Order: sequence, then C-alpha cells, then structure tokens
Amino acid sequence: MKKALKRIALVIALGAVALWLVLGANRGWTKTSVAVVTVDEVTGLEGRVYKNRFLPGLDFLGVALAGAGVLALSSVFIGSRKQAQS
Repeated sequence: MKKALKRIALVIALGAVALWLVLGANRGWTKTSVAVVTVDEVTGLEGRVYKNRFLPGLDFLGVALAGAGVLALSSVFIGSRKQAQS
C-alpha cells in the first residue's frame, strides 16, 4: 500500500508538471479564456475576441503538487502489513 500511494503521488506530480508545461507554463492564475487581438478589415481598428482555452497557472500546479505531497506523506503513516506465517 505504501508503494502504491507513493507511485500515485509521483504520477500525479509528474502529470501536473507535464500538463502545465505542455499547455503553456502560465506563471499567473489559471485562465479559461484568452484574449486574441483582431484587426477589422474595413476600418483597420483593433479589437479583442475571447477564445475558450484552458491555461493552467501556478495555482493549478500548486494544488496538484500539494495533493501529491499529501498522498506521499500519508504513505509514511500507513503501517505495513506483514503476513502471518503458518
């Protein structure tokens, strides 16, 4: 059980870091929409259009790493089972 919790914690930590890096490594808060600047063809004025996009921020990374840390720490307090010899 201890090894399983440690492995799950490692998978969560590595997965969160990988997801954070792949999706943009946003160093701010998590965003669910991003402003894209567009130029109107007729008038030449710039405008902003918001596109739905998930950008995980440092809060996402912190919560995922904290959760992985709690799992890893909980493995310390779980006793190992020893099978009775017959």
